[in-house]
Amino acid sequence: MEYIYAAMLLHKAGKQIDEAALDATLHAAGVAVDHGKVKATVAALKGVDIDKAIKEASLAAAPVAAATAAPVKAEKKEEEHKVSEEEAAAGLGALFG
Repeated sequence: MEYIYAAMLLHKAGKQIDEAALDATLHAAGVAVDHGKVKATVAALKGVDIDKAIKEASLAAAPVAAATAAPVKAEKKEEEHKVSEEEAAAGLGALFG
């Protein structure tokens, strides 16, 4: 997966995605580079419109994300118990009684 991440980083930076650039990016990230995977990644991305692929992937993921989101429940506010003057007076009378 780090090979794709490195390619996306190069793309975002406006750099050419070739074997030397991908190799250098992976080395800079501290990845032990497999040159066969570098060649395969570069070959697989040749002719791919990366911006279009990212857009299509995000559009495909949006309905899934919306469907799996937890429904938000509205909290019901408990009605406050209103104390009448008589109840308040009765309560105060207990203090002195």
